[in-house]
Amino acid sequence: MVSGKYKVIIVEDDRGIAEGIASCLTDWGMEVHQVSDFRRVMEVFEEFSPHLVIMDITLPYMGGYHWCQEIRRTSSVPIIFISSATDNMNIIMAMNMGADDYIPKPFDQSVLIAKVQALLRRAYDYSRSAFTLEAAGAVLNTDDNTLTYNGRKIELSRNEYRILLILMQNRNKVVSREKLMEALWETDYFVDENTLTVNVGRLRRTLEEAGLKDLIRTKFGVGYILEAE
Repeated sequence: MVSGKYKVIIVEDDRGIAEGIASCLTDWGMEVHQVSDFRRVMEVFEEFSPHLVIMDITLPYMGGYHWCQEIRRTSSVPIIFISSATDNMNIIMAMNMGADDYIPKPFDQSVLIAKVQALLRRAYDYSRSAFTLEAAGAVLNTDDNTLTYNGRKIELSRNEYRILLILMQNRNKVVSREKLMEALWETDYFVDENTLTVNVGRLRRTLEEAGLKDLIRTKFGVGYILEAE
C-alpha cells in the first residue's frame, strides 16, 4: 500500500457514508479517524493531527462551516467539503470559509480518491512515496500507471490502467460494465460495449503473460470482478 500512513479525519454524521469513505481510504493505505462526537470536532482534530479533513456541511450542533473556520485559525490542512447542497452559493461559501475542494453528494469513490490524492500531493512532499493498490501480490502504482508483480514492472495502456484501477478499488465486488464504460468515457473517444470487451480482453492477456491468470472474472450479464484475498 502507501509507504507511510497519511492521516485523514472524516466529519460526517451519516454513518453509512462515513464508513464507506473510511473503507475506501483505508484500502489506499491511509489512516482514518471518524468523528463520532460532533461537539468535540476541534479536540479530535488536534488529537489526531490529520493531513486532510473530509467534512459535511450539515452536522449536529455546529455546521461544517463553523468547524472549517475553527480549523483555519490554527491549521492550513487541506479540507474537502462533501454535501448534498449543490447550489453555487454553498460552493462559494465553502471556498470563502477556507475549503480546498467541494464534492456534491452522491459521488463516486474514485472521484473522491482522485481529489484526496491531488490535494495531498499539492500540500505535502510526496516525492518519496507513491499511491498504490495491491491485490493477489500485484501492486498498481498510480504515479506511473504501472503494475508490479514478482519483481517485474508491467507497462499498462491507458485503458488497461483505468479498468484495473476500478476493479482493484472494488476488489472482491462485481463492477458493472456501465461503471467501467464511464471510467473509459473519460478518455477522448467514444466507448461502446464492444470496445470495453476488447479492452478487458487485452488486460487479461497482459495479466496472464505476467503470471496473473484468472485474476479478472466475468459475471455474465452483470460485469467483472477482481477476486483477491
